[in-house]
Amino acid sequence: MKGQSSVPQAGIESTLGDARLQLAIYTATGRLIDHRKKAVSEEALPDYQELRRIAHELKRHTIENLDYYLAQVERKVAERGGKVVYCEDGAEVSRFVLELARARGERLVVKSKSMTTEEIHLNEALESGQVEAVETDLGEYLLQLAHERPYHIVAPALHKTRYDVADILTGSLGVERETEPEKQTKIARGVLREKFLEAGIGITGANFVVAGSGAVVVVENEGNARLSSSAPRIHIAVAGIEKLIPRARDLAVFLKLLGRSATGQALSVYTSFLAGARREGEADGPEEFYLVLLDNGRSKLLADRDKRESLYCIRCGACLNHCPVYRKIGGHNYPWIYSGPIGAIITPQFHGVEQDPWLPFASSLCGACAEVCPVKIDIPKVLLKLRAEVTASGARGGTERRVFRVWAWVMAHPWWYGVLGKMAAALSPRPAGGGWVNKLPGWMAVGPLGSWLKERDLPPPAEQSFRSQWERRRRGA
Repeated sequence: MKGQSSVPQAGIESTLGDARLQLAIYTATGRLIDHRKKAVSEEALPDYQELRRIAHELKRHTIENLDYYLAQVERKVAERGGKVVYCEDGAEVSRFVLELARARGERLVVKSKSMTTEEIHLNEALESGQVEAVETDLGEYLLQLAHERPYHIVAPALHKTRYDVADILTGSLGVERETEPEKQTKIARGVLREKFLEAGIGITGANFVVAGSGAVVVVENEGNARLSSSAPRIHIAVAGIEKLIPRARDLAVFLKLLGRSATGQALSVYTSFLAGARREGEADGPEEFYLVLLDNGRSKLLADRDKRESLYCIRCGACLNHCPVYRKIGGHNYPWIYSGPIGAIITPQFHGVEQDPWLPFASSLCGACAEVCPVKIDIPKVLLKLRAEVTASGARGGTERRVFRVWAWVMAHPWWYGVLGKMAAALSPRPAGGGWVNKLPGWMAVGPLGSWLKERDLPPPAEQSFRSQWERRRRGA
């Protein structure tokens, strides 16, 4: 099918075979799992489950009344001297930023970490327009130097060791090779501080946008977002339309959940409330403020009542950390910027199920993602709906459908089920000493069965099938 993308088999096998990378993924995600477990325990946060319920209801209410809150936030931002800019897609965002930079004579932009700007490839668009864009989050900056996309929603350079970082800094900046993390941070800080002083435009994302006050809320641990929003004379916040929440008091719920779910912190180090341009009498802040509200396919998700809860996501990354598939194949084997379980449900909805039909199937359906989601998105339910859509679209191989049709027919005809069961048992390999089969006969080592069994051992068939045992019991033998 046109536009269809196959499973990145080579990339997955490379990741699985890289012991260093596997250790880096498991160590980092395991540490985040442990921190989160302590932070949401009964002792640390007794009302955790109630907060999840409230957060879910708040997001549901906001998404179902999004038109009202969009109009409200536009009015409130204008009252505070800012301007809301609606953009249909990434091209419109890039065009707006480039035109503003040219009009103001600016050629340098500093950026804080933003998955939304990664989503629309804003850096590349600005560079093509002769505007330098510099990431200021340490992990994002390192990946920008390495020409890689984020590996994880919260910890973008999760897959890099300090030795990898040393190679990046030496190769890109020409500095002496340094493997101590503290000294590596000092090297990056020295470069980035100069960029903050030179830049005329700062771009941030937004963790939340408060409709009732027009405030943009940015949560971070490094302070670079605070500098990006205050040092340059122009601040642009780019946010998806789903980032709105109704009132400032609702933030208390989300802030208690976000840090704990993302990194295990009770509260992130910096929580900034950014409310428009600098007003008369204020000592600092930008001269101009723009809130860019991006659709980029979100309206399509909004229209689907069965799956619109995908828009409730607050990008904490907890589902990635707990997902057995993400923890094995890593972030770069997912086709888009969003990886893990949340990527598996929003990527097909944004791009169409025909584009990467394998993605909704990249899950064990163990339910860990739904169990840890702070806003209670039922990710397995959405995955199942997407799997049904993939099947209905014909994007997944016809062979699989034919096999299941045959299987359904056999299951509906007991006599044939019994005959075929006996045949399978007779043809299955039986090790002399019992136990599991490690070497397959030639006929089993080809095709889909061979691929499946390449990573698994085959249990030996029972000496007597359940059907034969049941028949003997029924006859009183």
